[in-house]
Amino acid sequence: MATINDVAARAGVGAGTVSRVLNDSPRVSARTRARVLAAIEALEYRPSPLARALSRGRAHTLGVVVPFFTHASAVERLRGVVDAWHGSRYDLVLFNVETPLQRDEHFANILRRDRADGLLVVSLPPPPVDLARLVRDGVPVVLVDAKGAGVPCVVTDDAHGGRLATQHLLDLGHERIAFIGDLPDNPFGFTSSAQREQGFKATLRDAGVNVRNGYVRHAPHERDAARACTARLLALKQPPTAIFAASDVQAIGVMEGARDAGLRIPRDLSVVGFDDIEISSYVGLTTVRQPLFQSGRIGGGLLLDAVRGADPPAAEEHELPLELLERSTTAPPPRSRT
Repeated sequence: MATINDVAARAGVGAGTVSRVLNDSPRVSARTRARVLAAIEALEYRPSPLARALSRGRAHTLGVVVPFFTHASAVERLRGVVDAWHGSRYDLVLFNVETPLQRDEHFANILRRDRADGLLVVSLPPPPVDLARLVRDGVPVVLVDAKGAGVPCVVTDDAHGGRLATQHLLDLGHERIAFIGDLPDNPFGFTSSAQREQGFKATLRDAGVNVRNGYVRHAPHERDAARACTARLLALKQPPTAIFAASDVQAIGVMEGARDAGLRIPRDLSVVGFDDIEISSYVGLTTVRQPLFQSGRIGGGLLLDAVRGADPPAAEEHELPLELLERSTTAPPPRSRT
C-alpha cells in the first residue's frame, strides 16, 4: 500500500505538504494541490483516519471510565453508551477500574485531550482535583450514576429507591425486615448502597417500625458475601421475614442463603433487590428497576453533543425515574416459622 512519503515523492513535494492537502489547508497553492491530488489518485493512496485525526489535534475517541465493567449493571450501561455512539465517527476507549491506583492513574495520566476528545465516567465519583483539571482544560465530561461539580450528571434517587422497596414489604405486612448492603467504607467513594440504606431506615422509622439489632449487614458487593450474611440473619433468635438487598446480585445471594437454610421463597422469606439486571426476570426477583441502559444512552448522547459543539455541556442533573417491579419473591409474612 502506498504511503504518504510515496505520494510526496511522486508529486515532488514534502510529506508535510501532502498532509496539508489532506486536511484542506489554505496554505497550499492550487497548482501544488492539483499535483498532490493527482499523485494520490494514481497511487490509490488511502490516508489513515487516526493519523488525520491526530494531525488536526483531535483523537476522535471518547473515553469511558467504569469500575468493574464485567458487573451486570455496568454492562447494561455500556450497552446504552454504545447505542448512543453508533454511527458516529468516534471510537470508544474503555478504562476499567478495579483498584484506587488504577483510578488515580487514569485520571492523572491517560485522560488528556490528545487521548480522548471527551470523557464519560460511570458510577465512579472523580477526585475533585482531577475533575476540576479536566473541566479547566476544556475536556467535555459527563457523569453517569455519580455527581460532580461543574459537569452534567445522569442520576437516580437511590434513597427514594430504598423507600420503594421497604414500603412494598411494609404494605405486605412485614415488620421484621433486614437489609444487606455494601461495606460503608470503600476507597472509591461509592454512595448508592448507603443511600438505599438511608431510604430503608427512614421508611421504617416513618412507619413506627424499629430496625432490630443485627438486621443491617454489610459485606463486599458479591453474591457469596450476601449468601453468608443471609445465613447469619436466619440464625438469629428472631430471624427476619423479609430481606431488602442493595443490588440484584446480592439479592440472588440472599435467595441462595435461604435455600441453604431449607426455606421457601416467598412463603418463608420475601426478598427484594435493586437494579433489574437481566437475570432478575428469569428468577422472578421483585426489585427496584433503575434505567441502566437508558442512563448510559442519555449520558453518551450528552457527551456526543458536547464534543460536537463549541460550548461546554451545561452542568445539569438529569434524574431518571425508579420503578418497583413486583414479581414472585415477595408475599405476606408467614404466621409462624421455626
